[in-house]
Amino acid sequence: MRPLDPRLLRYAAAARLTLVAGGVLAVARTACIVLFSWLVTQLVVRAIAGEPLGSLGGLLWMLVLVVLVRGGVGWLTESVAARGGATVVGQLRSALVAAIGRLGPAWLRSRSTTEVTVTTGRGLDALDGYFTSYLPQLIATAIATPILVVAIFWQDPTSGIIVLVTLPLIPVFMMLVGWATQAAQARQWSALSRLSRGFLDVVDGLSTLKLFGRQHRQEARIRSVSEDYRVHTMKVLRMSFLSGFVLELAASLSVALVAVAIGLRLLNGQLDLSVGLFVLLLAPEAFLPLRNVGASFHAATEGIEAAQAAFAILDEDRSARDAVAAHATATALDGGLAFDDVTIAYDDREVVRGFSATVPPGTFAVLTAPSGSGKSSLLGAVLGFVPFAGSIAAGGAADADGRRSAIAWAGQTPGLIAGTVASNVALGDAHPEPERVAEALRLAAADEVAQETLLGVGGAGLSGGQAQRVAVARALYRLRASGAAVLLLDEPTSALDATAEARLLTTLRAVAADGVAVLVVSHREQVADAADVVLRMEVGSRVE
Repeated sequence: MRPLDPRLLRYAAAARLTLVAGGVLAVARTACIVLFSWLVTQLVVRAIAGEPLGSLGGLLWMLVLVVLVRGGVGWLTESVAARGGATVVGQLRSALVAAIGRLGPAWLRSRSTTEVTVTTGRGLDALDGYFTSYLPQLIATAIATPILVVAIFWQDPTSGIIVLVTLPLIPVFMMLVGWATQAAQARQWSALSRLSRGFLDVVDGLSTLKLFGRQHRQEARIRSVSEDYRVHTMKVLRMSFLSGFVLELAASLSVALVAVAIGLRLLNGQLDLSVGLFVLLLAPEAFLPLRNVGASFHAATEGIEAAQAAFAILDEDRSARDAVAAHATATALDGGLAFDDVTIAYDDREVVRGFSATVPPGTFAVLTAPSGSGKSSLLGAVLGFVPFAGSIAAGGAADADGRRSAIAWAGQTPGLIAGTVASNVALGDAHPEPERVAEALRLAAADEVAQETLLGVGGAGLSGGQAQRVAVARALYRLRASGAAVLLLDEPTSALDATAEARLLTTLRAVAADGVAVLVVSHREQVADAADVVLRMEVGSRVE
């Protein structure tokens, strides 16, 4: 676990400004520390020498001013850290949500949605501790400690040598404690993920559990996972307190060595009081940033652990975009949908090899293939969610964003959200039109579903066939509202009866007749019979 991951600067531009501002404030605060120590030393030495209070007035006013400036710099440091942390967390969360959107449903199905949700929500929120306490102390350690050590060494080489010898003991202890804490924090994060998954699984299946009278049997499971999370959390806290004690002890003993050496030399007359007092005031300040880094490290570990998970997702998205950019080439087709030598592989295993086909505008095409031949992967590639080699163009655009803007799409899973049927059909439209929603429902053979019907999470409240037709209505609404050139449907009739299927096929032929390129993935012969073109693909085969 690195104290400052370079990927933070890559994915959150505000982190750079926060670091620069923190560095400037750390320099100002260090200057205040040195000036404060010098003023206190001069006041004490001159007062002992018998100078009158009136002659010390200037130094006293300077000391008050330095104290006020130091307090103001400290407040600014905390303010900059808090504001910078909030901005960085916001940027990371936006980048993470955008990356998940680009990676798409196929990628999300291969991950635990609970872990992704925890990382995006609570995990990134935990970075507040990293920015408000850990990072400022890390900057202070990098800037203040070397300056103060140089100042001590310049005034008293003996004390400087003692500080140089004892100072590395704190990082050594921090490394040892950090390794143990990292392992404990990883176990705590894993326990939190298990708790979240278990709780959401129970909530998701609660209706089924209640139906069979098994809801109470999950209490022991939730209690067990909660207890496991509590145990791991207490271990992290215990380790935090013990490490804080060790670091405080090491720093206190180091300062004590400097103080004893100064005291002995003052008694022997080998050291001037002004030098000894100045060094004695600076010594604790030299150790303080390192001590604070160790103390604040534990407050930041949960956020750092979550950041690693977020960076892994962002890196995966970056690699996928780089792979697409490296292989994408423009395809000459004005409108419609075109595949040119498309190959898709997962872990060096090809699921689609050399696929080439065109669906011109005004064509109703059906893609049929055995299960496992890569049909859904092919649609994911069209939508920009799956990396591929070769080129794909939709509506004349070869890049992923351009293709998506030219496509209206409905997948195998309806993907409905809580809200009204109308809000689901007009999803993404800032100003939905009720007449257009009603027309889309009618064209999708779902006119019996009222627009104002309230749905639960996942479209609860509709039958499987109704949910499928509402999803198709959403694609048809987008097709008309955005003027998309391509309509993609994945198994749109799998849950429909013969009457609803016939109505929907009539709609698709009419849509194609209006100049839209329609591509439907289906196993049903009735759908293939209604198509203008049937693309039959075997596993790993080339289709022209």
